[in-house]
Amino acid sequence: MGQTLVILVDTHVVMWTAFEGDRISQTATAVIADSRRNGEGLAISDISLLELARLASEGRFRLYAGVEAFLQDVETRFVVLPMNARVCARAMELPRSCPKDPADRIIVATALEKGLSLITADREIRRSKVVRTIW
Repeated sequence: MGQTLVILVDTHVVMWTAFEGDRISQTATAVIADSRRNGEGLAISDISLLELARLASEGRFRLYAGVEAFLQDVETRFVVLPMNARVCARAMELPRSCPKDPADRIIVATALEKGLSLITADREIRRSKVVRTIW
């Protein structure tokens, strides 16, 4: 995608977008719609693909195609940002106020490294004020 990245989307928001759109706040829904309408890129961290695969394998949502097909569809709808040395190092440097979950830390570090706001309902991430959030 040759789009300008403007927003990183947390894993649960990707899942809710696909299966439970009514769980997404009005503000986040408007920002997502606006970004798509303007051709601006919505991104996810690559670790979100693993989290989505795990959630599917745990039966947290029902797929009509296989996990791989679902993840490929996600890849067509979002720019997938790879984890790299800087993101991993930054994830370990985040303050204690940031969630301890490694995936959350990678997502927050990815947003910080790319200078992106993060769409998330995660209260811990939002309360930490480590990264600009939208909800």
